[in-house]
Amino acid sequence: MRPVGFGGRERDSTKLRLGLVGLVVAGLFVAMFVRLWYLQVLDSPRFQSAAVSNGVRNVYDPAPRGRIVDRYGRVLVDDSVTQAITLSRDTAKLHPEVVARLAVLLGMTTAQIQLRLSDPKYSQFKPVPIKTNVTNDVAIYLKEHQSDFPGVDAQSLPDVSYPNGSTAAQLAGYIAPINSAQLAARKDQGYQPGDLVGQSGVEESAEPWLRGQPGTTRLLVNAGGQVFGTLSQTPPVAGHDVQLSVDLGLQKELDSALSQEIGSLGGVHTGAAVVLDPRDGSVLAMSSFPSYDPSIWIGGISSAAYANLQNPAGNFPLVNRAIAGLYTPGSSFKMLTATAALDTGLISPDFTYTDNGSFSIPGCSVGACSLASEGLGSVNVTRALAGSDDAFFYNLGLLFWNQRAKYGLSPIQDMANTYGVGTPSGIDLPGESVSRVDSPQVRQRLHAANPKAFPNGGWYVGDNVEMAFGQGGTVVTPLQLLNAYASFANGGTVYQPRVAADALDQSGRPVKSFQPVAARHVNLPPSTRDPMLAGLKGVTKPGGTAGGTFTGFPFNLMDVAGKTGTADHIGEKPTSVFMSFAPADNPQYAVGVIIDQGGFGAQAAGPVARAVYDYLLANPVRPLANPVPGPSATLPPLPAVVPVNAASGAGPGNGTR
Repeated sequence: MRPVGFGGRERDSTKLRLGLVGLVVAGLFVAMFVRLWYLQVLDSPRFQSAAVSNGVRNVYDPAPRGRIVDRYGRVLVDDSVTQAITLSRDTAKLHPEVVARLAVLLGMTTAQIQLRLSDPKYSQFKPVPIKTNVTNDVAIYLKEHQSDFPGVDAQSLPDVSYPNGSTAAQLAGYIAPINSAQLAARKDQGYQPGDLVGQSGVEESAEPWLRGQPGTTRLLVNAGGQVFGTLSQTPPVAGHDVQLSVDLGLQKELDSALSQEIGSLGGVHTGAAVVLDPRDGSVLAMSSFPSYDPSIWIGGISSAAYANLQNPAGNFPLVNRAIAGLYTPGSSFKMLTATAALDTGLISPDFTYTDNGSFSIPGCSVGACSLASEGLGSVNVTRALAGSDDAFFYNLGLLFWNQRAKYGLSPIQDMANTYGVGTPSGIDLPGESVSRVDSPQVRQRLHAANPKAFPNGGWYVGDNVEMAFGQGGTVVTPLQLLNAYASFANGGTVYQPRVAADALDQSGRPVKSFQPVAARHVNLPPSTRDPMLAGLKGVTKPGGTAGGTFTGFPFNLMDVAGKTGTADHIGEKPTSVFMSFAPADNPQYAVGVIIDQGGFGAQAAGPVARAVYDYLLANPVRPLANPVPGPSATLPPLPAVVPVNAASGAGPGNGTR
């Protein structure tokens, strides 16, 4: 028998427990309804947006890049966008049946597709373009039947063409897929992985103008990722054309003249040539040798082809040596030394020096203390420039050294910097090297950085003498040296060289003009310029170092002033240099040529410049014309390229320096 009252207490405890459970259950239902109400009413916009985005895929359609055209609107680089069908190599191996299906859809044979897949020019890590210029119907069909075509995609690919082959290859540059560093630097500019961007030349420097605005297609997809509709579409906007100051006909002639001259030398040589307008610094033509066919980049370059471009045995044809090559100037530097001597008052125009055929460096006991010279007798600055008399300029280096308390340690270097030699030119192209004018500071810096290559960290009288005629540690780019001559030609204004003239809209009208920029001015009063100009004119006449090169040239139609340079190198043939401008009294052109190990300046570089002036006599550069459709779009024809010396019969120079 249980104690009295025990059953009543048990019933009360059960009721209490049931009540507590009921309260908990009721609370859970209340919380659940509150949460549902929040999700459906208060937070529904966010989830609606998420639901839509989960069913939408954004497809970016690349825009056609702008074209690169010459000063008359003739095309150097053409660019458009084509729709292509691509196939993954890996998928094709795993699912060979896809190849057969795709062949039927595209009207190709399986053998043709396999041939494309095995083409080594396409990267192993990217889908291979199987067919280009396909219709939208084919692209849409593939997107709607993706499960039947794994590894197949419809992509918009750039359709680049180079109607003039390798002409101006380094100047125009090339495009390639954006790399991770470039993508990170442009993350706020709408670039996407895989976008093609300019990697060199005008393609790189004018990227903001050439690049169009990509379009966006918002596709509706189901849970399996298959497309079942299009939500919206924003078409791409093509980039601007960029018009250069370059004359395509002149560019072809310069490329041909440089290539043929180097080819005639035998052996392995590099070189560069530039034509400037000294009136505003615009580039009329720019060549670099060796060159290459830029179409190798179309559709993606193969690893083997890229390795060939980077092979030292091929002399790195991607390098634009006109702006990146560094060469010893030799006697072409004498114009800068003469300007410094006349400008500072070290000498007067009437000053003469007697060259007996040799020059002894006072106080010299180590190294080459006696230097050979031309033995021209009594010469002033005019005759010294025309005949490239070394002893005259040795003496200027000595005089500056002996009077360094008055003129300082760097009067020649300072003048060179004023001309723009030793400082960046500011040209609107990437990859410019900076010239170096030898000096006490440069010598110390080079010695500290590499004592084995530069064992002498001091600066002595012999160094000053050597620097005065363009030898020693001085190296220049062809462009920077020519720009110095162009500045002398125009009376002293040092322009910033420029390649781009205008950015054009789709109708051919300018939306941006790139104006000349005067960087600095060289003081060239008549007392300095006139005797020097007379000497530079004498270079191309009988008795001048390039007199033989310009034999028979019609100076009555175009007088040419210039300066040869023959830069000596131990164990190698000299570097051949020729810097010039014409017409001498009213310059419109400045032509500079440098050929590594080409020999005397008049024998290799000089004939290239002669060929250019022959061409310009028959085909003068005309004013820039925007390619607006209509009668004004009539363009001058491209004349046949004349081989070097074929028309002129020019022979080697009768001088050496």
